[in-house]
Amino acid sequence: MLRQRNPILSGFGWICFVSAVVCAGLALLTSTQVLGINAFIKPIKFFLSTGIFVWTMGWLTGYLTQQKSVRIYSWAITMILVFELTVVVVQAGLGQLSHFNVKSASGGILFALMGIAITIATLWTLYIGILFLLRRPGDLSSTYLWSIRLGILIFVVFAFEGGLMAARLAHTVGAPDGGPGLPGINWSTQHGDLRIAHFFGMHALQLIPLFGYYVARRPFQTVLFALVYVGAVSWLMLEALAGRPLIAGL
Repeated sequence: MLRQRNPILSGFGWICFVSAVVCAGLALLTSTQVLGINAFIKPIKFFLSTGIFVWTMGWLTGYLTQQKSVRIYSWAITMILVFELTVVVVQAGLGQLSHFNVKSASGGILFALMGIAITIATLWTLYIGILFLLRRPGDLSSTYLWSIRLGILIFVVFAFEGGLMAARLAHTVGAPDGGPGLPGINWSTQHGDLRIAHFFGMHALQLIPLFGYYVARRPFQTVLFALVYVGAVSWLMLEALAGRPLIAGL
């Protein structure tokens, strides 16, 4: 079904998930560490999150009638994210940071290019949200349609929270990056961590439409859920900025 709706993003998603498995294998074969954890943990997380993102957008863009715009978007997003993921993997293999790496000229240039690329990708995704706002595609219910619109909007807002981390050259508040963290995801257990709000904010892209499709029966229920969700994620960001961990002491 997804392959019929958007073959470009469907195929790219499969590549991401297979690559995550490959990186998991590499993690077992190497002892190289970055910020105190196996260097290939980050590529695994990035491949998984990218796969979920492109499959979500592949499904949602299948509702749009402007398929020429959708194809251009799909190819652009694929090329941009291939660049991002390539940098993450190569830097991991070298035992180097991919983000916030300004200690060398090459690292700084790659970090800047990644920032430009992801900004373009985010703004282009906002454009897809605008297409959903300007025209009601197909026979979508108002409830589901508003959940898609709001999901994309919240995704874009908290995607740009990454700019706050880029400006600080760190995601940890109150200490250098790389301290004790939650198993697997490595969110700091001793200090604030801006990645938490970034994660939950961006996954509004999946959670809000799922609520709108399966749970909500009226548009106002979707709007209310979205407002509560934004409030909760904003609280997570404020807690991080105050230097407080989500779960302390593990």
